[in-house]
Amino acid sequence: MSTHQIDAALLETAAAWAAQDPDPVTAAALRVLCDAAGAGDGPAAAELADRFAANLAFGTAGLRAELGPGPNRMNSMVVRRTAAGIGRFLLAAADGAYTPRAVIGFDARHNSDVFARESAAVLTAAGIEVQLLPSALPTPVLAWAVRERAAEAGIMVTASHNPPADNGYKVYLGGRAQDGWGQGAQITSPVDAQIAAQIDHDEPMADIALAAGGWTVLPGDVEAGYLDAIAGLVPEAGGTGGDRITAARENLRIVLTPMHGVGGHTMAQALGRAGFSRVRLVAEQAEPDPDFPTVSFPNPEEPGALDLALALATETDADLVIANDPDADRCAAAVKFPDTGWRMLRGDELGWLLGDRAAANAADGAVLANSIVSSRMLARIAAAHHLAHENTLTGFKWISRVPFLAFGYEEALGYCVAPSLVRDKDGLSAALVLADYAAELKAAGSSLPEVLDSLALAHGLHQTDQLSVRVADLGLLDTMMESLRVAPPATLGGEAVTGFEDLSLGANLPPTDGLLFATAADTRVIVRPSGTEPKLKCYLEVIAPVAGPGGLPAARAAGTARLEAIKQELAGLLDR
Repeated sequence: MSTHQIDAALLETAAAWAAQDPDPVTAAALRVLCDAAGAGDGPAAAELADRFAANLAFGTAGLRAELGPGPNRMNSMVVRRTAAGIGRFLLAAADGAYTPRAVIGFDARHNSDVFARESAAVLTAAGIEVQLLPSALPTPVLAWAVRERAAEAGIMVTASHNPPADNGYKVYLGGRAQDGWGQGAQITSPVDAQIAAQIDHDEPMADIALAAGGWTVLPGDVEAGYLDAIAGLVPEAGGTGGDRITAARENLRIVLTPMHGVGGHTMAQALGRAGFSRVRLVAEQAEPDPDFPTVSFPNPEEPGALDLALALATETDADLVIANDPDADRCAAAVKFPDTGWRMLRGDELGWLLGDRAAANAADGAVLANSIVSSRMLARIAAAHHLAHENTLTGFKWISRVPFLAFGYEEALGYCVAPSLVRDKDGLSAALVLADYAAELKAAGSSLPEVLDSLALAHGLHQTDQLSVRVADLGLLDTMMESLRVAPPATLGGEAVTGFEDLSLGANLPPTDGLLFATAADTRVIVRPSGTEPKLKCYLEVIAPVAGPGGLPAARAAGTARLEAIKQELAGLLDR
């Protein structure tokens, strides 16, 4: 077959797509692209080929991709076909015994509200009872509503902290469709494959019925219900015996940024209800804006993302900076360290602080958990409190399913402080608990950095870092992984490698594509391909005992040097 014939077939396929696209904007954009490609525009032809290279895959993370026409992008046709597949899955699971219920939420990204309403129309027409959140709200509110309303499914239209051009589709399962500890959590295998099997990527738009109405738009107090629920996570201020708590919270100066996302209103209310009266919102980032104009990448982990918040914190002599990602399921924090000034806490550090506080208040039999790529400190904290600890695969769909979970976290700023309310990471409730802890410590003449020091003295100084290798060709990820499998390094940073585990064999956890290296000096390195980006990620951790407070500075300097040496050696190995 000639190149001309291939191009002609692609143009024909694209024209057929545009002809039934219900969105006039994407339909028009596709026709313009087809005209340019047909006229011999090379980049346009490449772009068109990419848009039709594959069907956007539905998996345990749902859907996530750049907005635009074509089966390999997020658009109305893909969303309607996916919603129809979810409807078929729910009806098959009910098998006539009940009418499935679905709750649908959306953030403020481009087309999130459109995709949510289209999903509601498709599911309602299929015979599903649909409840639609009344406005753009955080993902934790949707996750809470799935459990609160005993829904069989939850759909959240969001791309979390992806670039502005992206959107996505998270799916939760609960009610009568999911029992046990995973009720209300994001889907895992094999449910993802079962839903994917129900999605017909060639289903004509005319065959997908749309209800003109019939779904319920939940009242505005759904947000208030969530706020009422998480309020119980911290002691009540005011009233008898609450004066001390009230004073402590009124004395804490907080800078808050939702990073142009939907968490600002909810987070500010949560703090205000608890008695935190000295909260300053970063004005430039306070309102939802799908273009995220003040940040190059709307992820609190990215360099520069917290610059405006840190500037306001310095100007106002704040005690704590809280940042949520655009859909508010992640929480970042920054504090002022005595010697080095303002610094964002690493995801692991915040996990230790919240985990130690959770452990102190946990009931007998409770379990603490973290993803395998997160620090080993939480396991030591759990042991010190006579609690069980579990490692899980990466992702909250695994962490949230741990039986008897009291607290779970992953180093990518995800924290679950209230599993009975939200079986997912929740940046709002985590931030509320953190603010309460910071206020309590300040009132006692202490601070979050001092708690980190005390944890290092009690359990050993744990230091973590990452090395990421971005690739243009996804095939290189397999090549690099196989190279390390076949010829694992004998040393890392000059330390002898004494342990090697191929995580794909599933010895201690379900199989996953990853490699674990351990050294005689208690260093651990895990290498795995990213699940969302074209890069290989290396997670590093060094541990060292500390004799006393006076030894912390030297121990930290030595640990930093060890991490840097390991990163350099790894970079060389991956570049060979």
